[in-house]
Amino acid sequence: MSTLSQQASRRALVFSTFAFTVCFAVWTIFSIIGIQIAQQLSLTDTQFGFLVGLPILTGSLTRIVLGIATDRLGGRLVYTLTMLTAALSTLALSWATTYPQMLVAALGVGVAGGSFAVGVAYVSRFYGHAQQGTALGIFGVGNVGAAVTKFAAPFVMVALGWQATAQIWALGLAVTAIIFWIFSKDDPVTVARQGGAAPLRSLKSEFAPLRNLQVWRFSAYYFFSFGAFVALALWLPHYLIGVYGLNVKTAGMVGAAYSIPASIFRAYGGVLSDRIGARKVLYATFAVALVATAILSVSVSLTVFLVVIFALGFVMSLGKAAVYKHIPTYYPQNVGAVGGLVGMIGGLGGFILPLVFGGLKDATGQWSSCFMVLFVLVAACAIWMHAVIRRADRPSALQTA
Repeated sequence: MSTLSQQASRRALVFSTFAFTVCFAVWTIFSIIGIQIAQQLSLTDTQFGFLVGLPILTGSLTRIVLGIATDRLGGRLVYTLTMLTAALSTLALSWATTYPQMLVAALGVGVAGGSFAVGVAYVSRFYGHAQQGTALGIFGVGNVGAAVTKFAAPFVMVALGWQATAQIWALGLAVTAIIFWIFSKDDPVTVARQGGAAPLRSLKSEFAPLRNLQVWRFSAYYFFSFGAFVALALWLPHYLIGVYGLNVKTAGMVGAAYSIPASIFRAYGGVLSDRIGARKVLYATFAVALVATAILSVSVSLTVFLVVIFALGFVMSLGKAAVYKHIPTYYPQNVGAVGGLVGMIGGLGGFILPLVFGGLKDATGQWSSCFMVLFVLVAACAIWMHAVIRRADRPSALQTA
């Protein structure tokens, strides 16, 4: 790779990761301001779970559309428009006064989460096969935006209120969109298309890989490794306040401490996937997660809880990177569509699981029921992966598990 190409690749990765970090901070804003909103409107746990999960739904469902749009129009344009749309919606949220109004605004806020599919498709075009896991793992570190929100938002909210918090986050995202547009460059494929060297592919060919069961299997893995991470990032402050009596600032900081390793080590998961193979990384992820969720399914002290939840977040970060190592390897011409679908299913986990958590808590009164659900989920993923590997006849097939 030439020096000029290396510089372009680094620029794309740096600015995309920064933008995704800010997007993720906005996407998870309800994990903090939702607590004050719930108190203000006297929401039930189920209503709270729906409110914090709704942006995750939008961010999930838009991923496949935004991924394909990125493949066809280029990441620079789509990324910028995505951020501006989410910023306007977050600003509108600050003017909402009723629960239905907040739900409508939350739909728009969720567009920020769709930026993941845009960034994956955009960044992957700047790197070769041997570097895909590392590059996309580094990009995925943008998940640390959840920690940014949990560290900073409680202090801003206590001092200025949840409305001002939403306005500040909206401004930050709008500024990020402008910075990204100014300093980013079009990816090589988009440049080639603008010059007439690369014809635009048909929509049918964009969607063709989605018929493969393999893609849906990857999606199931991501439903746990990413979806459960997002669900816990949203649910933990509420959980810690309800179970251990922590105040909102402390609960937010603990939630951030969980989110940081679950985000930063995604880059390490990408490096490991490049070096030893994504299959081994996923095996380790599921094995540790089974033990961790089993422990958390019973009542434990705060110290034990923190140790185990951090271990769970760490292996989730490795698993997220391992799943996305596969996509540009097996579907290099369809990263936007396949990555968008896998991201959509994973994001749906972040929407569905908080609803399940809240519903089970309302129905049983047991806070730890959320970890029982996660135990069943990770067990199902591990069994499915192992069953596929056992049936595989060719060495190449082993790498698709």
